[in-house]
Amino acid sequence: MTRRDAPRPSFRRLISLIAAGVLTLAVGAGVVIETAISKPTTLPERPEPLTVTASPITRFKLDDERTRFGALAFRGGLVLHSTYPAFGGISGFHLTADNRFLAVTDAGVFLSGRLDVDGDRPTGLSDVTAAALQDDAGRLQAQRGRGDSESLAVAPDAVYVGMETINEVWRYPRDPLSAHGTRVQAPAAVRRLRTNVGLESLAYVPAGPLKGALIGIGEEGFEKGGDLPGFIIGGPQPGAFTITKSGPFNATDMAVAPDGSFYLLERHFSITTGVLMQIRRFALKDVTPGAVLTGTVLGTFDGGYDIDNMEGLAATTNAAGETLLTLVSDDNFSPLQRTILLRFAVLPD
Repeated sequence: MTRRDAPRPSFRRLISLIAAGVLTLAVGAGVVIETAISKPTTLPERPEPLTVTASPITRFKLDDERTRFGALAFRGGLVLHSTYPAFGGISGFHLTADNRFLAVTDAGVFLSGRLDVDGDRPTGLSDVTAAALQDDAGRLQAQRGRGDSESLAVAPDAVYVGMETINEVWRYPRDPLSAHGTRVQAPAAVRRLRTNVGLESLAYVPAGPLKGALIGIGEEGFEKGGDLPGFIIGGPQPGAFTITKSGPFNATDMAVAPDGSFYLLERHFSITTGVLMQIRRFALKDVTPGAVLTGTVLGTFDGGYDIDNMEGLAATTNAAGETLLTLVSDDNFSPLQRTILLRFAVLPD
C-alpha cells in the first residue's frame, strides 16, 4: 500500500536528525534511554505477516529538483511505517536481483519480503514477514544477550548475521525465518572490538580470489578515532586489513556489487553537524591480508538532504547495467525518527 507524502517542514527534519544522532551516541555509549528507545518486548517466535505502508520521497535534496549528486543519481525513496511492534531498527539489508529482500533488526528480528518498484524507482514493500532470530537450540537470541544483530551477509547456501556487544557471527540456512542458527568461528580480533561499535558491516564474496569468504568491517577502530578494522573470514585468504578513517565517519554497512567493487555506508553525528551520511567505493581486488584501503568518496550528505540514521546497504544491477545502491535507516524504535529507504544509481566515472 502506497500513499502520497506531503512535504515535511524543515523543523521536523531537524528534530528527527538531532534525535537520530543523540540516540546513536547514547546507544554507542551504552546508555539506556527507556522513553526514547523502546525495543519490542514481544518478538515473533514463528513467521508472522505484517503490513508496511510507504510514502514516496521525490526529492533527495530539500527544495531542489536535481537528481544527480556527484557520482550518484537519485532514483527515488520511501518513508516506511508499520503498526507491527517489531518493525523498525533495520541495521542490515540484502536485496536480490528480483527485488526480494532480507533484513535484520537490532531487536533480533529477521524481516523478509519484496521491494516493489516502477523501473528503478521503489514504490513500496509487500509480502513482508517477520521472525525472531533463534540460537542453536531454538531459543530467541534476543533473550540470551544476542539481540543486537547489526550486520547481514547472504551466501548461496547460508545467511550470516553479525552481532554487536557480544561480537559474534552466526550462520543460518538460506531461508532463515524460524531456523536454528550456529555460531561461526570468527577471528579472535573480532572479539576485541569495543562494545556497541563492533561488526557493523558484513558481506559475502561470490567470485574472485576471495570467493566464499566473508568480509567484515568494524563500526569504529579498536581505539576511538582509529582506522576501521577489516576482517577476511574464511575463504582462501583469511586475514585482516584496514580501511583508513575518512574524516569523522564510522562504518554502518557494506555491500559487494557485481561491478567488482564494494561500497561502504558511513555515518557521523555531532551537535554542530547533525547527522551526516557518506558512501565510499573500493575495488574488491584490493582486499588482501595486510592491505590498507582508502577508497573513493562518491557522496557526502548532511541534514539538507532527506536522510536519517542510515544503517543498511544493498547493491544490485539494473537492466541498463548500472549498479544500484539501496539504503535503509535504523529508526531506533523511536517516534522521533523514521524508517526510510533511498535508492541511487552509481554513475560512470
